[in-house]
Amino acid sequence: MSGAQESTTHPAQRIQYAFTEEQEQFRAALRRFLDDKSPPSEVRRLMETEPGYDPAVWRQMSQELALPAIHLPHQYGGSGFGMVELGIVMEELGRALLCAPYFSTAVMAANAILNAGSEQQKAALLPDIASGEHLATLAVAELGGDWDPHAIQLRATPAGDGFLLDGVKSYVLDGHVSDLLIVAARTAEAADGLGLFVLPADTRGLTRRLLKSMDATRKIARIDFKGAQAQLLGSVGAGANALARTLDQAAIALANEMVGGAQKLLDSAVNYAKMRVQFGRPIGSFQAIKHKLADMLLDVELARSTAYYAAQAAAVEDPEWPALACMAKAAASEAYLRTAIDCIQIHGGIGFTWDNDTHLWFKRAKSSEVFLGMPDYHRELLMQRWRV
Repeated sequence: MSGAQESTTHPAQRIQYAFTEEQEQFRAALRRFLDDKSPPSEVRRLMETEPGYDPAVWRQMSQELALPAIHLPHQYGGSGFGMVELGIVMEELGRALLCAPYFSTAVMAANAILNAGSEQQKAALLPDIASGEHLATLAVAELGGDWDPHAIQLRATPAGDGFLLDGVKSYVLDGHVSDLLIVAARTAEAADGLGLFVLPADTRGLTRRLLKSMDATRKIARIDFKGAQAQLLGSVGAGANALARTLDQAAIALANEMVGGAQKLLDSAVNYAKMRVQFGRPIGSFQAIKHKLADMLLDVELARSTAYYAAQAAAVEDPEWPALACMAKAAASEAYLRTAIDCIQIHGGIGFTWDNDTHLWFKRAKSSEVFLGMPDYHRELLMQRWRV
């Protein structure tokens, strides 16, 4: 499972355009595991529970497959791989619609600590995340649901050897079950006005509430801070850049997850078109259905290429990878939702009934479109970055 190999050439020349045999073997093993642990019946069971995941499956993911550790450096208990392997994991999780606090813990919180934390903080916090012992999340958006860092209003005020947090965070992924919170807050101490702060979820002055949402497979929470004591993650002045990098990495990971979900829907539509018979012949033989399936395939493959390329570029620190992250998120969001809509149309009236599983992926497609910012937001950010 090696990422792109280091060399003295330009980063763009080091980008791989195919997975290695080892990476494909890893994907196959992970798919077998998820087919066994996350069938639609299990997804339906877990989405009705308040925690939203199975602790036993999480332990297997952590101890047997080392998935939370996949991209973390060896010195912090990780496996030492990178964004390419993380993208493989996310794609397969999206395909299986796994209900687990993986994105919040391994993608958002772990990367925030890696990007912002001091060496001492990384050594203290990351091993428990890598082992799966601690769940963590990153709190960015507030009541308006805006993922732009400029919209952050939660305040951090110096107090003793730490800071007091006051304000509200919302749409916090798995915020109701996380043991550790990484919080983006505005502070006068930093020249850029932003900092990342870390605190245990049971800190005094902090209350959490699970929110109802359209996509019950992905739990979100509201967190209120009233003088909650927190520690600055890293140094003053490093928060804005660390947060931007973390959100770009999360956008790439989410794009890969959406590609996995879109491929699952495409496969479902093709299988149904072969099986469903009308007027004495499979509906897949009708030209209108053929055209719709061809359009779905084009959407999925274009989104896949963009997501893969963004992950490869981030793995070798290509200078354009932050812009590519925006492109991947926008493209995958729209492709996933269009594929979900077309899949339901091909299934006909049964496609959006409770008894049919298609609507589960449709709801994840819609929630993923909004999470981390809408496609228009990422296209605007893309143009700003490329103009620079």
